[in-house]
Amino acid sequence: MARYLLDSGLIIRHFRGQRRAVQLLRGLGKMGRLSVSAITRLEVHAGMAAEERYATQKLLSRFVTYDLGGEIADRAGDLIAEKRGQSITLSVPDAIIAATAIVHNLTLVTVNQAHFQAIADLSLYPLAEES
Repeated sequence: MARYLLDSGLIIRHFRGQRRAVQLLRGLGKMGRLSVSAITRLEVHAGMAAEERYATQKLLSRFVTYDLGGEIADRAGDLIAEKRGQSITLSVPDAIIAATAIVHNLTLVTVNQAHFQAIADLSLYPLAEES
């Protein structure tokens, strides 16, 4: 069973060979199955070059992918509306990723923690500050 949901930025940093991202994914992978939201797969595919297709598919095949179903869509919409009421803009992709983590009781691992820290019921993996 997956315990961690990976955000797009972390996977992109892994592809760029950023040592901290590579080490983090390896370490988390030893602690439990890793997963991604369908929107993360979309974002990674949208940003890959043609020559990166094989490596991209190879990495993504290691993760459980959570599809966007009705429950996640409803929760994401609720999050956007809730944050709008607090004068906070939450993007659709971030709302879907957060909703996926909440619905499946996963800890979100993201390098963009500021995008998500105002969301109640969302467990974030604590990352050390970049030096």
